[in-house]
Amino acid sequence: MLKLSKKSEYALMAARYMAIKNHGTAVTAKEIADQHQISFELVAKVLQSLTRNDITVSFQGVKGGYTLKKNPLEISLIDLIRSVEPDFQITNCLKTDTNKNECSHSDCCKIKDPLAEVQKKIDKVFYETKLAHII
Repeated sequence: MLKLSKKSEYALMAARYMAIKNHGTAVTAKEIADQHQISFELVAKVLQSLTRNDITVSFQGVKGGYTLKKNPLEISLIDLIRSVEPDFQITNCLKTDTNKNECSHSDCCKIKDPLAEVQKKIDKVFYETKLAHII
C-alpha cells in the first residue's frame, strides 16, 4: 500500500494550516499541534525542516512562530514532502542512497524499472498539485 509518512502528513497539515490562518501572523508549532491534536514534538521538527528548505520563515520572540515564505500557489506538495522526506519513493530500491537500500534481488528484479515509471507519475501529480489546491 502506498502511504505517506507521519512527517509528510504533518508537513501538509502544518502548511495548510499556515496558508488558511496566516495573514502575516506567525503560527506556533503548539498551535498547529493543538488544532490537529497531533504530536507537538514532531510538528516542531517538521517546521524546522520546512524552514531549512525555504518553505517557511521562523520568527523568534514573544510573537514568534512560522509563516509561509511563498504564496500557496507557488508551493507544490512534492516540495513539502521532500522537505521532510528527501528520499520519498514508493520502494526502497528507488532511493538515491543505494548502498544503504540495496536489494538482494537487484540483479534479477523485473519490477524496479516499471516502478520507477510509476514513481515519476506520482511525483508529477505531487509537483502539479499546489498547497492552494488542498485548502
